Amino acid sequence: MKVATTPEGLGPGRRAVALGTFDGVHLGHRRVLETARAAGLTSTVVTFDPHPRTALGNRVELLTTRERRLELLADAGIEEALVLTFDLDFAQTTPEEFAERYLRGIGAEVVAAGEGFRFGHHRAGDLALLESLGFDVGTVPVLEGVSSSAIRALVKAGEVDRAAAMLGRPVEVEGVVVSGDARGGTLGFPTANLRVEGDLLVPAYGIYAGAALETRAAISIGINPHYGGVEQRVEAFLLDYEGDLYGRRLVVELWRRLRDERSFESEAELVAQIAQDVEETRAAERPFYAAKP
Repeated sequence: MKVATTPEGLGPGRRAVALGTFDGVHLGHRRVLETARAAGLTSTVVTFDPHPRTALGNRVELLTTRERRLELLADAGIEEALVLTFDLDFAQTTPEEFAERYLRGIGAEVVAAGEGFRFGHHRAGDLALLESLGFDVGTVPVLEGVSSSAIRALVKAGEVDRAAAMLGRPVEVEGVVVSGDARGGTLGFPTANLRVEGDLLVPAYGIYAGAALETRAAISIGINPHYGGVEQRVEAFLLDYEGDLYGRRLVVELWRRLRDERSFESEAELVAQIAQDVEETRAAERPFYAAKP
């Protein structure tokens, strides 16, 4: 997928634009993307980074990094993306200016967005305005009950199976593998310790079954209370995996929450519990019956 940060970076063309933030690229978002693709023109996403609410001073715990969002958009068949930097200056752009520079400026003929989508200074622009300006507008009805906010609430509660039903794919947590205390290796279960970006949503603390690098993984999210930990950690034990992961970006799927994290009476009891977690991970089913590692 071609990615640009200015209209000039895309160059001339006849485009069908899917317009939105697309955090999580959930099933509702995919309807917008499909509407743009169905137009038969070059399918292009116009999106924003950082999240507009973040730029306006509100904390948003994101479901996806910018890199992962673009990967998911490409997986959905989108050919191009225009990623606009949303800052306080950009927030002053009037709806008419936005339409002229960022839509007409890239040759947009069709614009698809969810009903109720607003844009421009004070969110004064809507899809009716775009229609009045001569764009062929595809208004996509909201998929009832599906939203990035609803998914965030489920992930924060550890209900990753219900969140997956809205995403159309497993919940993910992403980070770069960094050195940890190497305690897992001494127990016989070496883990990849992830450094997660501060604006990403971290799921509810607990132990999960999932996968990474097409390999099943048992994932621990929390503070490691057995060893008196206080720092949040995301650690993945990749079953039957051999290789050095340090410095590597890892996207970890969470298929099912197995249990709460807790302290144990002894290290032997901890090791026995981890072994049980691993067996449950081997038996876990990936949501939506996609190919399983």
